[in-house]
Amino acid sequence: MAKKASGKELLVVGSKVKAYIKSKKCLTSGELPAALSDKVCGLLDAAIARAKANKRSTVKPQDL
Repeated sequence: MAKKASGKELLVVGSKVKAYIKSKKCLTSGELPAALSDKVCGLLDAAIARAKANKRSTVKPQDL
């Protein structure tokens, strides 16, 4: 089961995030995946609101 970020399920794969950052010669804080997941939730919530404002139920790339 995925760890929770602010009471929500993580939407990012922590190992992939850490591997990407490591490939750029940097280190990763243990709290980064949860914080990144929170940001992703915010982006998705805004995209969903935009789709609904445009009377669509399909979230499209342009909604981001």
